[in-house]
Amino acid sequence: MSKIEFSKEAREALAEALSRYLKDELDLEVKGFDAVFLLDFISETLGPHFYNQGLWDAQAALQKKLDLISQAIEELEKPAKL
Repeated sequence: MSKIEFSKEAREALAEALSRYLKDELDLEVKGFDAVFLLDFISETLGPHFYNQGLWDAQAALQKKLDLISQAIEELEKPAKL
């Protein structure tokens, strides 16, 4: 799998959100490069798990739709007389 990458703006926004969360919820000061490094760690470690779960969820949703289409096609079948 290729590395999960964010645009510069998204990376900065995510690091800032992470900093705010850590400060608000844990009273922990993590800013600047430290926040970016923590974001990179989270992205590299946890990101693939969330990404894969998203793929599996999308595949399951698509399979449900394909099953409905298959059922609709079967309902269109006409009885054949021999």
